[in-house]
Amino acid sequence: MGPPRHLALLPQSSAQHVPWPVPFADGLPMLEQFRGQTVVVLASGDPFWYGAGSTIARHLKEGEWRVLPAASTFSLAAAQMGWPLESTLCLGLHAAPFSRMRAHLAPGQRLIILLRDGEAVADLGAYVTDQGFGDSMMCVLERLGGPHQRQTSLRADCVSGTFQHPVCVALRIAGNGPVIPVASGRPDDVFEHDGQITKRPMRAITLSTLAPKPGEHLWDLGAGSGSIALEWLMAHPRMTATAVEMRADRAARIARNAINLGVADRLTVLEGVAVEQIAALPKPDAIFVGGGLSDALLDQITAQSGARLVANGVTLEAEALLAAWQNRLGGHLMRIDLANMAPLGSKRGWNASYPVVQWNVTL
Repeated sequence: MGPPRHLALLPQSSAQHVPWPVPFADGLPMLEQFRGQTVVVLASGDPFWYGAGSTIARHLKEGEWRVLPAASTFSLAAAQMGWPLESTLCLGLHAAPFSRMRAHLAPGQRLIILLRDGEAVADLGAYVTDQGFGDSMMCVLERLGGPHQRQTSLRADCVSGTFQHPVCVALRIAGNGPVIPVASGRPDDVFEHDGQITKRPMRAITLSTLAPKPGEHLWDLGAGSGSIALEWLMAHPRMTATAVEMRADRAARIARNAINLGVADRLTVLEGVAVEQIAALPKPDAIFVGGGLSDALLDQITAQSGARLVANGVTLEAEALLAAWQNRLGGHLMRIDLANMAPLGSKRGWNASYPVVQWNVTL
């Protein structure tokens, strides 16, 4: 079994040739029909690096399969380009949006990207150009490792020609597009928002207090623009989050932000979840409350034993509520006062923001 292009490269033999269908999942029931027989599945390169290996292994029993890996597309491409693979970002975007690479777009960054087909080469060039990096150089590598291998170099902003699948692109980023910082507290304009956003300095403090660790899950309650959940997800590729927002327009905005920043596959956006339904969400490792503070809400979330809770309040009522709960459960209260320079007549002065009271505790 294998793609028609692989089967066509085989020498004549008595073996039955079964084309693997598209979409890929449709081939798994076909494969299982051959249980008890000797079956060879052909796949490009290393099947456990953005390949078919892990998917097939999950559907077979232990001891039913073994793997004979060849050089991966990434290895072949790096060898073709002379790039050190350990410092080159490798992405499989055959079935994922180009926005997965958005956080990595910075001058000098090298990427090797697997694409779904030849037409996707022009789409990739258009995406990179739209982000302000049209000067980037793309080396299109077709059918690597086979007799029909071909290499074409061009700029991202002027892609032309026809390319054959399987195809990958070696991309060196260049241009003056906006680069997303890697530290917490990204600029506010990284996120689409209507003004309801935890501002950059406060967001940096909040993320530091939440202390994300690889593989953890966050509840972002009263998410607004979703900036806290989104920065949580950007901290590490194994992070996940659930963002809860009462307003439909803001929930839709959070989803758009997640798509634009390439983290939508790890974020669940829920609209209008009632307080009594909070406990049914996937168990969190950390909880952030940015809006909707109430005794009823805190009653629900403080039952999440072991989770780290961070709650921000601006109003006097929220401050009194947090002080009462801190007195009951412990943890740390901090008042954060921020001020920005502003014109004051012909001179300058400080324009103070509303102070924020932050409570953090391990439940």
